[in-house]
Amino acid sequence: MKAVVVDEDNGLHWQDFETAVANPDEVLIKVHATAINRADLMQRQGFYPPPPGASQIMGLECAGEIVAIGGNCSRFAVGDRVCALLAGGGYAQYATAHEGSVLPIPGGLSFAEAASLPEVFATAWLNLFIEAGLQPGEKVILHAGASGVGTAAIQLCKSFGSPSFITAGSDDKIDSCIQLGAEAGFNRHQSSFLDKAKEFGGESGIDVILDPVGGAYLKDNLKLLGLNGRLVMIGLMGGSREEIDLAALMMKRIRVIGSTLRTRPVEEKAKVMSQLYERVWPKIEAGEISATIDATFPIEKADEAHELVTSDATLGKVVMSVI
Repeated sequence: MKAVVVDEDNGLHWQDFETAVANPDEVLIKVHATAINRADLMQRQGFYPPPPGASQIMGLECAGEIVAIGGNCSRFAVGDRVCALLAGGGYAQYATAHEGSVLPIPGGLSFAEAASLPEVFATAWLNLFIEAGLQPGEKVILHAGASGVGTAAIQLCKSFGSPSFITAGSDDKIDSCIQLGAEAGFNRHQSSFLDKAKEFGGESGIDVILDPVGGAYLKDNLKLLGLNGRLVMIGLMGGSREEIDLAALMMKRIRVIGSTLRTRPVEEKAKVMSQLYERVWPKIEAGEISATIDATFPIEKADEAHELVTSDATLGKVVMSVI
């Protein structure tokens, strides 16, 4: 098979690679589309190695057709159109996935649309509804609202009855996020989001904050959270260290939750995917929730696709088609 390989100078090359083989608990997928995540950019630079046993190839999600099934698998058949959450291996013609991390493609979606779903919707669902226990009516702040996870989270919050406030890097992105379902937002290049977010939170404050930024936003996040507020940290783009007032955490009974998806056991990932299938997939098929794709590239142009994601100019996902 062919796969995207990183050379010694961090260049990306579509070249021959050992063909993936499914173990008894996995299915083998002929990949028709994959999507880019920030973790791929980190892995390319050597900062985010795949977990033990995972493919060394980048790519945390894919969509395609099943071509082989492991002996312990029973949920799918050869020829099924599926999308999958991966620990690695999506930037290739074939990828293996644990059966519990695979879902049927929602009716009416293309392979490209389906490839943009697994990682961001699993991340948003896990951290909002499982880790933070988000309830209808609770107010949410979504930092990096125009990202893949952000655009998924906006739609989930709207669909399940929680108003959201987002931060993003331009007025155009703010407008697009409001069209997706956010109630308000703030351009992070126009000083601090604190005052505008306080208006959104009102007297009771914010209930849940989903944050991929980290240290740079920590103090303001804690000021915004109300009684029993939950801050879920899913990234460290703004640094990993910051001093905080522990008394504020105690008085407001705030919970700070650190969370990653890629390294979780397959059983935990299967739980997330199962809930997506039951609660979110019907909303996608009904058109209430949709894939948000900024651009699609042929996988041979993975370098260009990575450059676009690195530019921070995108809204939603960048997808790569595989022939």
